[in-house]
This record gives sequence, C-alpha cells and structure tokens, in this order.
Amino acid sequence: MSEYVQVSQHEGILIITINRPDARNAVNYECARQMAEAFERLDQDPALRIGILTGAGGTFSAGMDLKDFAKTRVRPRIGDKGFAGLNEAPPSKPLIAAVEGFAVAGGFEMVLSCDLVVASRQAQFGLPEVKRGLVAGSGGLLRLPRRLPYHIAMELILTGDHFTAERASAFGLVNVLCDPGQALEEAIRLAQRIEQNGPLAVQTSKKIVIEGQDWEQHEMFARQAPMMTHIFESEDAREGALAFAEKRPPRWQGR
Repeated sequence: MSEYVQVSQHEGILIITINRPDARNAVNYECARQMAEAFERLDQDPALRIGILTGAGGTFSAGMDLKDFAKTRVRPRIGDKGFAGLNEAPPSKPLIAAVEGFAVAGGFEMVLSCDLVVASRQAQFGLPEVKRGLVAGSGGLLRLPRRLPYHIAMELILTGDHFTAERASAFGLVNVLCDPGQALEEAIRLAQRIEQNGPLAVQTSKKIVIEGQDWEQHEMFARQAPMMTHIFESEDAREGALAFAEKRPPRWQGR
C-alpha cells in the first residue's frame, strides 16, 4: 500500500508530511486514514509535545482528490474527525502548518485547523469551492470569518480567489513568513520554542482558548477553573517554580 503520509520525529516534534506530490498532495481516503493515524500518534505518545503538518514537493495541499472521488465516490473523511482525519477534531496537542506553494480548498481548511501557521512568501491560500458549485464545508466557512475581518473573509469565500501569504500575514493569519523552501525549518524553530514549555500547561492552554470562544462572559471563569486545577497541583508546576528559583532549565515530566 502506498505511503501517502510520511511521519518523522524530531525530539518531541512529530512532522507529518502529506506525500502525494504528483497529485499536489490532494487527499484521498487512504491518505486521510494515514493522516488520522499520525494525529492519533501525536496525541497518544507522551514523548511528543507538538506536531507539524506539511506537504511534499513544494506544495501544501490542493484539498480533496477530486479525480479519486469521481472514480470511487468515497470522501476522504474519517469518522467524527472529518476531512483528512483532522478538520472536525484536531489534536489536543498544538499543530503547526508549514506551508509551501498552494494550500487551497480542503488544503486551506487543514491550515485553518492548525494552531499556528508558517508560510513561504510565495505560498497562496484560497477557498475556490464556489467556482465549482460547491461550499467549503470542512471548516472554511466556519473558521475563516473568526480569523479575518468579516468583509475580507466574505471576499475570499464568495469570489473563490486565491490570496497571497503576504496578504494573509498582514491580517494576522500567518505567524511566520519565510523564504521559499524554508517553511518546515522555520516551523521546527517555532515548535522548539513551544516545546521548551510545560506540556500540561501548553495542552491545557490550547483547550481553554478553543473551548472558551463559545463561553458567555458571565460564566467564563467558572468554566475555566476546573480545567486548570490539575495544573497547579502538578509536578510540572512545582518543577517550573523550582527551576526559576534555581536559575536552570526545567525538567518537565508531563504530570
């Protein structure tokens, strides 16, 4: 069976590479299944702190493999995880998108499912579904208006036009802009900065930020409290304080 997804480990970083360059890294069902396994590994392996999602051959992803879908009529969805085993249930650990070339349609929706974005200055994003009589139903219509001003999001959604990484960065959609060919390297550097921090604190912070978007103001502190109680009682919290007092790097245990 083809290896549509390559997985490698760089210390506590799991690098997940969509490996279908001849198809512009478009995702078919088998590719989605392999991606879901990789995201599951990221969440289940305590030695892993953070993931990076990228594409082989100088492009990120063109989204769903339409040629495969036309032939098989099988959508690349995995259970309740949605498109690519990602978009409806991203990993609990942080995930960085390292983008070269095109990230369009479902490929852009995967980027929007990630927590941080590193992109080449030559990268381009887009939701061209309306040009094909479709809608961006794997998170694009839901997430993009939360990341961009309303009118900009609607322009991109309704025209289906591409927009550059430079423009995306100007609106805060990209964390790091880099030279072409450097997205993965820069994503690893960003991941290493996060990896230095307490893993329990990082995962809990992500969880609160994501779930807190739907909380009412009058209830937000009450809902946050039980989610963070274990942090202050953890060995990592004690170690963080000791390391600060002793002026040394912390030795995290993840508990």
